Amino acid sequence: MQLERRFATELRTKGRMLEGYAARFGIEARIGTFTEVIRPGAFRASLASGRDILALVDHDRQRVLARTRSGNLKLSEDSSGLQFELSVPDTTFGADILELAERGDLGGMSFAFTVPLNGERWTGRKRELLAVDLHEISVVSAWPAYEGTTVNPRSKTPRLNVANYYLETIR
Repeated sequence: MQLERRFATELRTKGRMLEGYAARFGIEARIGTFTEVIRPGAFRASLASGRDILALVDHDRQRVLARTRSGNLKLSEDSSGLQFELSVPDTTFGADILELAERGDLGGMSFAFTVPLNGERWTGRKRELLAVDLHEISVVSAWPAYEGTTVNPRSKTPRLNVANYYLETIR
């Protein structure tokens, strides 16, 4: 199994909290030679498993923002996608992320996952993600993946940022 990363989301801040969407359902995204779409329910089993999922900055394991095990990261699936809420640590990079979010300078969110057996369906060059094993979500400084993502303070009116799609496969 290969770890895959997708960039997309909506992000808001309020105080030391970030919230938004790390992934959106039903949006087609171009990845190299194929398109991909995440189907509702894709994160359900992964979230129910109780595994520890991290929130990082730019997928850097040296910059942990929160994790589910500590209760500082809450993840849920709703009709729109993978929703998150996290408490930002009082660290240098935590302060930087909050400042960049308030200014509207962040690119969005990303998530890293693997696809379990029978977790995908291919129709020609279209891949549907039916189930994924979620490993982490990340605040990204640039190039989120799915369209329709936002990065804004929770206490302010969200602004729409159209995102480019990006895939990074880790072997």
